[in-house]
Amino acid sequence: MSIDDIKKRFTNEIKLRAYDDKYIDKSEEREILQIAIQLGVNIDSARGALASVCEDSNYILESSILREVKDQVETAAGNDGKVDQKEFELIFQNTKRKMQGKKNDREIKKMIITVMEESGNNKVKTGWFSDWYTALKRDLGMA
Repeated sequence: MSIDDIKKRFTNEIKLRAYDDKYIDKSEEREILQIAIQLGVNIDSARGALASVCEDSNYILESSILREVKDQVETAAGNDGKVDQKEFELIFQNTKRKMQGKKNDREIKKMIITVMEESGNNKVKTGWFSDWYTALKRDLGMA
């Protein structure tokens, strides 16, 4: 099967799954990639084709957003090993812009905190009498 045939199939699969919201979450991505593997396409080519089709169709691919968040968190934590509140807010604003309204502020903040926890970059700078990160997690129901 040629790469063009795969892209056509991906376009159809994406339209079926993301017709209403133009957002491909991780489970939808997994389903689409499984179809490609069943068609004999290797996983790297399938991921590349999926990313290309999503970009061409202006669909948001959750895994690429998560990868960008992880990179931003690692960069923020890179200089001293801690993420401060301003850096978190910058990551939040960048992610919110990329999400184009597909997730609300609460969901985006949960996503960022989950990435921070999973990547081990959950050390934060706190003030003398406040811990913004713990308060945020509590507010989001994650603590």
